[in-house]
Amino acid sequence: MSSWLNRLGLGLKKSSSKLTDGISGIFTKKKLDAETLEELEELLISADMGVKTSAKIVAAFGANRQDKDISEEEIKAKLAEEIEKILLPCQKSLEIDSNQKPFVILMIGVNGAGKTTTIGKLAQKLKQQGKKVSLIAADTFRAAAVEQLQVWGERADVRVFAGPNGCDSAGLCYDGLAQTIKAGDDVVFIDTAGRLQNKSGLMDELKKIDKVIKKIIPTAPHATILTLDATNGQNAMAQVEIFGEALKVDGLVMTKLDGTAKGGILAAIADEHPTPVFYIGVGESIEDLNEFNATEFAKGLLGTE
Repeated sequence: MSSWLNRLGLGLKKSSSKLTDGISGIFTKKKLDAETLEELEELLISADMGVKTSAKIVAAFGANRQDKDISEEEIKAKLAEEIEKILLPCQKSLEIDSNQKPFVILMIGVNGAGKTTTIGKLAQKLKQQGKKVSLIAADTFRAAAVEQLQVWGERADVRVFAGPNGCDSAGLCYDGLAQTIKAGDDVVFIDTAGRLQNKSGLMDELKKIDKVIKKIIPTAPHATILTLDATNGQNAMAQVEIFGEALKVDGLVMTKLDGTAKGGILAAIADEHPTPVFYIGVGESIEDLNEFNATEFAKGLLGTE
């Protein structure tokens, strides 16, 4: 098994243990009946797959199987297949178009979702691929966010463009992009603020940044990526809706899957708000962030090989 599959398996351990232990508890008798299917649906809901998605999975799983003998391993394998079907349309790679230079990636998401860390890891990955990368610290109201980005910039050996604390983030983006064009960078990440306390204020700021970016590079941003924290469960679904209302979200990064039993939220989002999932994170190191694979994820969620 590859090191990533090992990491993924360990990273989804809390979610898979919740599901597999629950399945063992429900299916003490061999035959599937209406009662066990109802309990199974409740189990999926408790793993944050959402009411609608859980009902859909159980309906597909129970079709033609009711009152038949079925083993626990078969149950897990068949559930993984149904979850995989929901996730597959969202499996997509982040494509960096070399004709768009610099390729501008706007990173959005609430504070604490792992946005800045994700930027640092992706910058390192792209640098290792030989790309010239820079970062713009547009979360200008949190000095800690700027400092964190600068630490990642040093670690990845990439330039970080920052301004004075509290300066206008849209203006900073304009100046930062002008510098990246001058420097001939291949890719630039823009780290934005994520204060949801004042929802309309944050969304207005993001729209302003988007508008200013287009003034200097009309085709930009070339990718707008929303970072979600898996430990937020159903709140992550609400964030997809809120940010999606303000901007066109091109893809998602789901972080902190190792810290929660709510890994099922990714299936719920894929079902209710189908959005490409570029990367998932199962830990702190750069190796713990990898491209999303629907089959691997579904199997990891159910603890099957």
